[in-house]
Amino acid sequence: MASGKKIFGIVLAGGEGKRLMPLTADRAKPAVPFGGQYRLIDFALSNLINSQLRQIVVLTQYKSHSLDRHVSQTWRLDGITNSYIASVPAQQRLGKRWFSGSADAILQSLNLLRDEKPDIVVVVGADHVYRMDFAQMIEAHIASGAPATVAAIRQPIGLADQFGVIEVEPERTDRIGAFREKPRDPIGLPDSPDEVLASMGNYVFDADALIDAVVRDGDRPDSNHDMGGDIIPDFVARGEAAVYDFNNNDVPGSTDRDRYYWRDVGTIDSFFEAHQDLISALPVFNLYNRSWPIFSQVLNSPPAKIVRDGRGALGTTIDSIVSLGSVISGAHLERSVLGPWAKVDSGAKVVDSVVFERAIIEPNAFVGRAILDKDVVVAEGAQIGVDADRDRARGFTVTDSGITVVGKGVHVVP
Repeated sequence: MASGKKIFGIVLAGGEGKRLMPLTADRAKPAVPFGGQYRLIDFALSNLINSQLRQIVVLTQYKSHSLDRHVSQTWRLDGITNSYIASVPAQQRLGKRWFSGSADAILQSLNLLRDEKPDIVVVVGADHVYRMDFAQMIEAHIASGAPATVAAIRQPIGLADQFGVIEVEPERTDRIGAFREKPRDPIGLPDSPDEVLASMGNYVFDADALIDAVVRDGDRPDSNHDMGGDIIPDFVARGEAAVYDFNNNDVPGSTDRDRYYWRDVGTIDSFFEAHQDLISALPVFNLYNRSWPIFSQVLNSPPAKIVRDGRGALGTTIDSIVSLGSVISGAHLERSVLGPWAKVDSGAKVVDSVVFERAIIEPNAFVGRAILDKDVVVAEGAQIGVDADRDRARGFTVTDSGITVVGKGVHVVP
């Protein structure tokens, strides 16, 4: 890396993901499939790898088997040069307890930092969809002279009550003057009064400062041991926190339309909306940027196939993503994402939906404004997303905005 510093990456992947239920009923949130062939964690790891980080650990805890397997099977680096991405589960190194927060996860994993002895540590979440060159943020961190730097994205001031908001110092706009959680009386930016800086959950620390901060936090009985809620405010209180404006990040191959895209997919609605961002002719988030690829597991699968059915009816696909191994046979797919090895049969319709791996939509079934987890079967003539009350009565999750979610392996009958 251009700085000449030794950089170490930590991906915080231990969260429960309760707001994504039932998609997280049987898997960790970072392991939730996204965009057909990806997992949510692939975006964070791809950004770190494209930024030339080569020593990365993924701290896991809840229902982590599929996540651990994905990391081990997909993210293999060159061990000869001591390059690795390693999944590290909670190990109860400080007593018979699990992680009590993201800062505690780092505290209980300090052996990793003491083994590698990095100069700088990059700490990122595992459940955001975005592109970011962390090398540029690291250079800005070093130039700032601050021991901690928080990445922030500009948001309309009217949305401030949805984010952790960073207020900059008037005389030095790269320093954080205050860090406020979901404020109802936000202060606009000096250069843009109608905007605020929202924390992205990505941080760069001087390694010794991070170690000192999590150790001191671990001794505080009133702390929630959270990176954003406790560690960063501690740096801010001491005047030692800088902010990195995401607008200054220039990712190779990005366009004016997707350059500053970042979405927290922590709820069913935001997860659904992020998929809709992928499928337009000019997508808000472009998966096809070859200069900054999003890596994932390469499936040993045949190409997707869109064909006539046995009676000669056409299979049609409009504004959709269709993954490897999937078959659309005399059916209609529109504004939807179809995962690997999914099948949509004769006369069926899938509209405004996200369908995971190996789901089957049988003849003349209808799926609208829905998310189907893997191995779901929608039986012949069955309907999903037509009647919200009926979907709830059948035990499906339905959001206030009307998105129906069917959990893994469910057989939906008419």
